[in-house]
Amino acid sequence: MAGRYFDEWQVGDTIAHSITRTVTEADNLLISTLTHNPQPMHLDTEVAKASEFGQILVNSCLTFSLVVGVSVADTTLGTLVANLGFDEVRLPKPVFIGDTLRFESEVVALRESNSRANAGIVTWEHRAINQRGETVCTMKRTALIQKKAA
Repeated sequence: MAGRYFDEWQVGDTIAHSITRTVTEADNLLISTLTHNPQPMHLDTEVAKASEFGQILVNSCLTFSLVVGVSVADTTLGTLVANLGFDEVRLPKPVFIGDTLRFESEVVALRESNSRANAGIVTWEHRAINQRGETVCTMKRTALIQKKAA
């Protein structure tokens, strides 16, 4: 099991996730169609070329999902009870097809669960950074995590 138990986290713990990901046209097309998002900036090259960006913008739902998905193996795999919330999602720079993203997670809060003696609540700030060193997504994820068995 790769994830950590509640007892193994401390505020300030930071992980540079080893998985990186180059975003492809197929990724962007698939998430846009799966979620029924018809935004031309994601799907129409000519519309995107005429925009201030001059190219297709990657659907932000893909960026968000990659940030969460890549973090799972190092944070909650096998220890998660439930995700409790995703907050303060920010997309300060656009993601384009062909961008390669790396990911970081930092524990920003910990607390005991008020309703479960065998679990605690961890909040991470997750970040995605492109190949140019630009932060393209930040968010906070709060999860109920199992404690180690006594």
